[in-house]
Amino acid sequence: VADLWWIYSKPVPADGRELWTLFLQCSCITVVIGGLFYNWMFASLEYSWHLSVAMAISFSLLLLLTLLLVHPARCVFSMIMPTLGTKQGRKLLFSTCIMIAVVNITPNIISNIKTILQLIKCICKNSSDSLLNSTALLEKVSWEFGDAVQETVHSIYKPMNGHFRFSLLHNSSLIYQKMHLAGEKISREFLSVEVLVKDSIRVANRLAAGFFMLYLCFESTWYLKNYLTNLRFDNFYITEKLERLAVDRKAAHLLVGSSKKLIRPTGLKLSWEEVVLCLVQAMLVTVALMLMLVVVAMDHFAFSVADTAVRRAAQFSAVPITLNIKYKVEIGITPFLFKVFGRPSEELLLGDFNRTYHHHLIFSSAQCRISPPTPPNPSVLLAVGLLFCILYTTVFLETYARRLCRKIAASFFQSCEEERVLYLYRKLSRRHRK
Repeated sequence: VADLWWIYSKPVPADGRELWTLFLQCSCITVVIGGLFYNWMFASLEYSWHLSVAMAISFSLLLLLTLLLVHPARCVFSMIMPTLGTKQGRKLLFSTCIMIAVVNITPNIISNIKTILQLIKCICKNSSDSLLNSTALLEKVSWEFGDAVQETVHSIYKPMNGHFRFSLLHNSSLIYQKMHLAGEKISREFLSVEVLVKDSIRVANRLAAGFFMLYLCFESTWYLKNYLTNLRFDNFYITEKLERLAVDRKAAHLLVGSSKKLIRPTGLKLSWEEVVLCLVQAMLVTVALMLMLVVVAMDHFAFSVADTAVRRAAQFSAVPITLNIKYKVEIGITPFLFKVFGRPSEELLLGDFNRTYHHHLIFSSAQCRISPPTPPNPSVLLAVGLLFCILYTTVFLETYARRLCRKIAASFFQSCEEERVLYLYRKLSRRHRK
């Protein structure tokens, strides 16, 4: 492994064997990265498969030529891997979490809301049907009541017509049509809003993911540039070369006296600044986790409401309506005449009508087309949970990832590393003399 890394980090291969070894190394790297790039574009960013394949092949060929011919590019690319464990890598993981929420959680919430709207539409339609059907009962009652009015005892008191006519039943088709049009309009508007939100978030996530990936390359390049041009940049480690230099010049006491300010790149010790940075980044990840938990809670809440509404609607019983009509007609002899003759007034019974009619209002029906509520996908929750576990891990591994970047740069540019070690040694010597 050490020999392979030595060949990979050398500026120019020494012979043909090293050249073929470097070519095989770069080829294996580009195949793996090309596959990950295709999966990222197709599964995460939701590009079409043919575009993802074309972009992955083009990117792999360009990466192969770059790694094979440009030595600093190999160093930058090697530092991208540990840089994924820094805040730039976390931004990519945040982008992936957002895309998972857009593709899986948001449609599930919208689907459950649609179920609730379908249930409301079904209840409105069935209750309207039942209400309109009640007009038939009213028409029946009116005709029977009219017949009873016509069948009075004395024909001289018979009214001309005792029937009522209802025209509401003739407009039932118009009511159904208006309800259907209103439901279709709400569905179209709801679908257009859903498509607009999904497309907007998808485009924003693609732009953000592309920007974060470019910035990831830029940060690795920026680190390498500072490493090569600034001797003070990220130069506070007790490396093996610094220890050998101090021993050769019989100044090992310099490293012992400066142990509080210098740390070993292979150790687990963190400086106070690194601890504070980790805590701040952990708080930011926690805020993002809270926002994602709100979205997940909305998904569970929408499913719970939709499931409860569907189950309760299936248990709706018909509402009984009772119509009781009492009709009694009497005619009294003129009270004045009875007063004149000193006799009490009398009344003449002309008719009596007392009947009860029953009807039921129905709110739900088995004929309604209601899509069943969609429960939250546990695999999606598991994926989001694993991503946030990785995010929290990268928070505490960010310092070690930066140390690894420094070690990679030192292996690619050993002459520059010797200059940096000599600069740090002279700095410690001056500080010790003062």
